[in-house]
Amino acid sequence: MLAVLAASPVWGWLGFWGLCNTPQPGLAAEADPPAGQTTGQTVWKPAPAPLMTRWGRQVTPENPWPEYPRPQLVRRHWLNLNGLWDYAITPRQEMFPREWQGKILVPYPVESALSGVGKSVAPDQHLWYRRHFEVPAAWKGQRIWLRFQAVDWEATVWLNGRKLGTHRGMSDPFGFDITEALQPGSNELIVRVWDPTDTAAQPRGKQVRKPHGIWYTAVTGIWQTVWLEPVPPGGIQGLHFTTDITRGEVTVHPHGLQDKDRYRVSVRLGSQTLLQQTSADSRPLTFRLEQPRLWTPDTPALYDVTLEVLRGEEVSDQVESYFAFRSVSVGKDRQGFLRILLNGQPLFQLGTLDQGWWPDGLLTPPSDEAMRYDLEVLKQLGFNMLRKHIKVEPARYYYHCDRLGLLVWQDMPSGGVPERGHFLPPQAPQDARLTEEEKRQFRGELQAMIDHLRFFPCIVVWVPFNEGWGQHDTNDILRFVKTYDPTRLVDGPSGWADRGFGDLKDLHSYPGPAMFPPLPDRVSVLGEFGGLGLPIPGHLWKNTDNWGYRTYRTTEELRQHYAALIRRLHPLIAKGLAAAVYTQTTDVEVEVNGLLTYDRAVLKLDPEQTRRWHRALFGPIPRYREWIPTSEQAGRPWRYTLRPPAEGWEKPDFDDRTWTEGSGGFGTKGTPGAVVRTEWKTADIWLRGVWELQEQPRGELWLRIHHDEDAEVYLNGILAARLTGYTTDYVEIPLPESARQALRPGKNIVAVHCRQTRGGQYIDLGLGELLPAEK
Repeated sequence: MLAVLAASPVWGWLGFWGLCNTPQPGLAAEADPPAGQTTGQTVWKPAPAPLMTRWGRQVTPENPWPEYPRPQLVRRHWLNLNGLWDYAITPRQEMFPREWQGKILVPYPVESALSGVGKSVAPDQHLWYRRHFEVPAAWKGQRIWLRFQAVDWEATVWLNGRKLGTHRGMSDPFGFDITEALQPGSNELIVRVWDPTDTAAQPRGKQVRKPHGIWYTAVTGIWQTVWLEPVPPGGIQGLHFTTDITRGEVTVHPHGLQDKDRYRVSVRLGSQTLLQQTSADSRPLTFRLEQPRLWTPDTPALYDVTLEVLRGEEVSDQVESYFAFRSVSVGKDRQGFLRILLNGQPLFQLGTLDQGWWPDGLLTPPSDEAMRYDLEVLKQLGFNMLRKHIKVEPARYYYHCDRLGLLVWQDMPSGGVPERGHFLPPQAPQDARLTEEEKRQFRGELQAMIDHLRFFPCIVVWVPFNEGWGQHDTNDILRFVKTYDPTRLVDGPSGWADRGFGDLKDLHSYPGPAMFPPLPDRVSVLGEFGGLGLPIPGHLWKNTDNWGYRTYRTTEELRQHYAALIRRLHPLIAKGLAAAVYTQTTDVEVEVNGLLTYDRAVLKLDPEQTRRWHRALFGPIPRYREWIPTSEQAGRPWRYTLRPPAEGWEKPDFDDRTWTEGSGGFGTKGTPGAVVRTEWKTADIWLRGVWELQEQPRGELWLRIHHDEDAEVYLNGILAARLTGYTTDYVEIPLPESARQALRPGKNIVAVHCRQTRGGQYIDLGLGELLPAEK
């Protein structure tokens, strides 16, 4: 969000130094920094860090992010300003640095190893940058633009002593026309950054001053590419496309042209030119392509575009771009469940929670190749989606998703101050209270994110809020997003305090999986589940105090439990679940629940095996038949005892008439996910019930159960399931064929033993079967 875009007068450094020694009313806030001298380290090397990636080890001052950073609007001529800059960290009350403290490698955050600095910046400090550049002589006669892809958080920019402006925002690109501020030969560029981190409510994602658990190291300053480019006067400043897959129509939306400008569009698919058409003026142009190739995760067809701006018959500007034919909507399947439709067809979406953090670059990937590697691994594992978690990546990230065929759910980076009640607990009845200024800042950065990313066809869902973090004016924000970009779905919100609006109703369940019951007007999705942890020695941020939602000791143990989680999605899909997001792509700092280690050196799952598990989720949607409901909606009758029963208690002919009668579920109030109707607070409970069946089930038998903790389940005296640990919600568990064979039409006896050792406690269960999809 551009807070200020105003030039101040040019002050010579010596003249300004004189002003500093003679205070002038009103000048302190606009003071221009002096040139100063550089002290400290002048030779770059990575700062110490617990881990480095193989790409980080290849970074040098000559090669940081050399790729053109804006794939949606590519210009032929540009000058990359990434590389070594001078830096200084000063108290915020000081108007300028009296000396430069060393070299920093842009675009890596100052706290990161790859910056070469590795220092934190406090909220009461400023971070300063300086570098010099010369404009190529061939650019004469054009407007010269200075562009920043992202600076966290408040950036004030000077060129040759002239203040260009101030920008506030974590993730959105901004720039200045610097033509009038340039001088012949060397030009001095200075940037001052202030970042309040978690002392203020601005969007910042997972950054905290004291990292712990799921909260990560704070970053400050320039963290994406900085560059110069020449733009002809009145040249194109932005571009996006909208498509209609049913008509085969494409509409070009250019931005920044003069009213009487025309433009010529050339469209290619591969090496074949399909169309060349010229507009009548600068307004949007719609054209039609015969038999368009639709973009899908399996066939990510992209059409290349050359756009030439015409003044008279002369080409005054030219850019390269691309588009895809893709639609996303909500609709019913054959069983009447609401699904997410891609190009008009239901597609189950399976992805990972993708944090996008790196041990050597923190918020900044060490390279484009490194960033692309994560995405290629997800494709290799058989995922078709990812949820970009409270971070906005460099634009090339989304280009790679477009090219590879990965759907993206894009989070808005969260903000808020926990000490002011901005982090809502689950099911909180009221939204957080932010000041009007804080609300404007959030909405401004949200709108800027959408403006920046709406170009990319891979993005199909906007996620404005996550788990109540800074959640305010919930439905107003969700409606704004839906109105501002009606071509995509809106999640509302992801996890916890739902307010009844949004295309998706999103559950978080660890380890899960679980789902909200199907709704008539919203799609049921699982926005987070899993979190299975496996620490790999030699690839850890810290050797102690690591964690996952469940932590295992061996790769085999992890893979076994991951496979079980994925298999449990099948009955949920049959009951209407439309998408699931596994936590997470990589380990991050002390979190060890990634599919990859933090340094990306070890993939914990076997790709071929995992892809096979995932592929089974994308076939025809099976049917689910409920035989015996749980006590979630209405209490079911059971007999129970809290004392150890006699031998044979699980057999059908056991006499349980002395047991107490009660309604399920059994447990203590406050246990996550529990619906307690009968209190149970001792160490053990034994249950017996009667399940009446009209016929013997024909399909795959599934137990729907919430157990906290260990449980044994018998059907007509046959052990059907032995479960260890605990769940935080109702989950589906597949039963062996022997359990199905044990059932018969009429009366069946189910017997259950549940044992509690610590924390909450609960037991309840029901029965269903999974049947093949209807042909």
